[in-house]
Amino acid sequence: MAKKLVGSMKLQVPAGQANPSPPVGPALGQRGINIMEFCKAFNAKTADMEPGAPCPTVITYYQDKSFTMDIKTPPASYYLKKAAKLKSGAKTPSREVVGHVTAAQVKEIAEAKMKDLNANDIEGAMQIIL
Repeated sequence: MAKKLVGSMKLQVPAGQANPSPPVGPALGQRGINIMEFCKAFNAKTADMEPGAPCPTVITYYQDKSFTMDIKTPPASYYLKKAAKLKSGAKTPSREVVGHVTAAQVKEIAEAKMKDLNANDIEGAMQIIL
């Protein structure tokens, strides 16, 4: 018999740094998900990623307290700020320019995010990133 789906939730957790403290612990605990099991599984799956990169994660949990997780690539804004060597974005977006990225850098970001983007080719992915 198939597992009965209870719900799903989205969290943004730093790669390789999941721990039971807030915001991860309370979000999982109130849904009855084993927090330490999640932390160990998440850290193992994100071990090959850059430590500290924010990873949007969709957690689907079932009635028997088991769960599955879908870890996506870090947001494009994270990659763009990293490529432009910025700590934060502009205070007034679309009025203030705080950095520049080259077409080669945008192509590199598009290739990294290709599996999460709704694009047929690299050029389409580059347009989404920009």
